[in-house]
Amino acid sequence: MKTKTLVSISLLIGIGAALHFIVPGFFLGMKPDMMLLMMFLAIALFPEKKNVFIVALAAGAISAMTTTFPGGQIPNIIDKLVTAFLFYLLFISFKKFSTSVVTVSILTAVGTIISGAAFLGSAYYIVSLPGPFVALFGAVVLPAVLLNTVAMVIIYPIVNGIVKKSNIPAHA
Repeated sequence: MKTKTLVSISLLIGIGAALHFIVPGFFLGMKPDMMLLMMFLAIALFPEKKNVFIVALAAGAISAMTTTFPGGQIPNIIDKLVTAFLFYLLFISFKKFSTSVVTVSILTAVGTIISGAAFLGSAYYIVSLPGPFVALFGAVVLPAVLLNTVAMVIIYPIVNGIVKKSNIPAHA
């Protein structure tokens, strides 16, 4: 792994950590996961298996440390590992067609849905949920899908342009 790539991934995860920490929980201790946005961005910019693993592990650990969901530490780690590799597989599958902002944004929406289902599903079996799965999915995951998708539409072209101009070895 190149140092420039590792530093870039670390910056994205650090930004994700700050966003994850400051976004307040608004429904039964749950909040939209802004760490996902940065995780997806890191995977889209540096799509290699070893990068995906590092990003997933770091995002899961940091999300676990900053979660407001009671007992949400282990579900956060599970969620990030599952979501990161599924997003990576989808990204690689659709990369043949395009790596445009539209493609990455659609994959962000799909990835956020996967993440919400993985988190709520694992939390249900590990610590139980404070409300019905469908209610939590509708009240937290669906707004997070919208928020993350709109944010990716804005952020991806900017960061992708910076990465291309700064000679950071990216594959997107």
